[in-house]
Amino acid sequence: MSLMTRAAIIDKYGLRLTMEQLADVLGLNRGSVYNLAASGELPVPTYKEGTRRFASYDAVADYLDAMAEVARTKKEEQA
Repeated sequence: MSLMTRAAIIDKYGLRLTMEQLADVLGLNRGSVYNLAASGELPVPTYKEGTRRFASYDAVADYLDAMAEVARTKKEEQA
C-alpha cells in the first residue's frame, strides 16, 4: 500500500470517486466503467448511495498499486 498513491488520489479526487472520476483514473470511457460495474467485471469495488455509484479512494489505490507491482514484476522477468 503506497501512501503516495493514496495521497495523490485524495488530493485530486477526495475520499470517494464518482464513476466519471474512476473512468479518468483507469483510462477508460465512462460507458465502459458503468458496463464493467454492471457486469461485475470492474476491478475496483463500487457502492451505491441513492442513485449514484462511487469507489473509495482506498480501493482505487489498492488496485493501482497492484497493477504497478504486476508491471514491475514483468519488467524484472524480461531483464
